[in-house]
Amino acid sequence: MNDLAVRSAAPADLDAVLAFWKVAAEGTSISDDRDGIERLVARDPGALILAERGGVLVGTVIAGFDGWRCHLYRLAVHPDQRRQGVGGALLAAAEERFVQLGGRRGDAMVLDRNDLAQHAWRAAGYAPQPQWSRWVKPLRA
Repeated sequence: MNDLAVRSAAPADLDAVLAFWKVAAEGTSISDDRDGIERLVARDPGALILAERGGVLVGTVIAGFDGWRCHLYRLAVHPDQRRQGVGGALLAAAEERFVQLGGRRGDAMVLDRNDLAQHAWRAAGYAPQPQWSRWVKPLRA
């Protein structure tokens, strides 16, 4: 089962990514639409990382770097592919990207109710920072 390929997404992958997130990702965001990820890939072509097995999409992660901080979003693995190294391979690719860009620390947004994801992040060496809360405000286009 070592036929896992990890690569950056291309514009042609975006519809498949959106469909994949409906199956494999927990929750949704205001930018989880074609326009949102199209802008992401246009602005930072290496940020959306895909894992494929046999040419089939089995995992994603967004490794965003703003020049100062390294942010991880949308780590999602197809339910049939979990516990087979997909998430670890995606995180390794994201962390390598960050190191190459000069990043010093990765952070991840993880839903409080997603126990499975919390276990995966802890296993990968990440820990919650209970002193921080996320504050958001939707913006009008």
